[in-house]
Amino acid sequence: MTCGPGFYARRLSRPGAVLAPMAGYSDAPLRQLAAEEGALWTVSEMISARGLVLGGDSEKLTLGRPYPGEANRVVQLFGAEPDILAEAVRRAQAWFTPAALDLNMGCPVPKVRGRGGACLLQTPEVAYDLVRAMRGATELDVSAKIRLGWDTNRSVEVAQGLAAAGASLITVHGRTSAQRYTGEADWDAVARVAASVDVPVVGSGDVRSAAQARARLRSGVAAVMIGRGAVGNPWVFRALATGEDAAPDAGERARTALRHARLHVAFYGADRFGLLSVRPLRKVLPQYLPDHPDLREALVQVNTVEDVERALAPLLAGSGADEDRMKVYEISGPPGGARGML
Repeated sequence: MTCGPGFYARRLSRPGAVLAPMAGYSDAPLRQLAAEEGALWTVSEMISARGLVLGGDSEKLTLGRPYPGEANRVVQLFGAEPDILAEAVRRAQAWFTPAALDLNMGCPVPKVRGRGGACLLQTPEVAYDLVRAMRGATELDVSAKIRLGWDTNRSVEVAQGLAAAGASLITVHGRTSAQRYTGEADWDAVARVAASVDVPVVGSGDVRSAAQARARLRSGVAAVMIGRGAVGNPWVFRALATGEDAAPDAGERARTALRHARLHVAFYGADRFGLLSVRPLRKVLPQYLPDHPDLREALVQVNTVEDVERALAPLLAGSGADEDRMKVYEISGPPGGARGML
């Protein structure tokens, strides 16, 4: 359900953290697990504005499609043309019922260059026009996610321009685009941005635990965004929402890994070969069980949910896995195609 204006302010009135947009990771199953554990909101993988406007059958695009009952999900767009982004906002709102819209100004991937992402940090006046165009196309909150700059720190200047253009919230990743993911995130720079604008600032970069997130909150940000630290660890959101840091045991970790696999096939259905495949989760499942490297070899070779269940069998015995299986049906329903394979 669309949440209307003021979404960010409402969600920031409570404790917690935000799930970052991550290409290839922050899809519907991961967002669902993070939301259930108390994430303030989740952000979709970035979606090309031109793809939405010119791509034909984009209404069924899995990057934007919500899981049944999904709420508090922000759709992130990237692009560099105001008219295209405005139309993409209208389509995203109609098709994907987001709670808010976010402009990607942080993706450093070379293939995005010239089409938006971190390139906008070189020409921030273009980004300000984009935010104004997005604001003109919707009543929902519009935000932007930036890095410190392209190769030098211009974050205060850029954040102030975005706020003046109408951004309701700004997320700052504490690296330049040139740094990609090397070195350490500069949280002193993030703090300077938070102190320089009147809109909420969310900080991002190198947060892998609840303790680190709480320490980063002391920089003056309104909330912390967690990306890689949440993959295989949705419980970090529970800790920050409730203040309880009790770590899940191996059985709960294994059950959640298996449930992630079941949510995956429930959302995506059969692939082009008719298989309910979990191959995209090979990079994710081992991260649920960092203390069990003996299971890694099996988990990076899985093809089906049954493979996952066999790999995790030593930890699943008597752990309530059948109850988790039914929970997937109740929330997501069975996938299309071979419905008896879950």
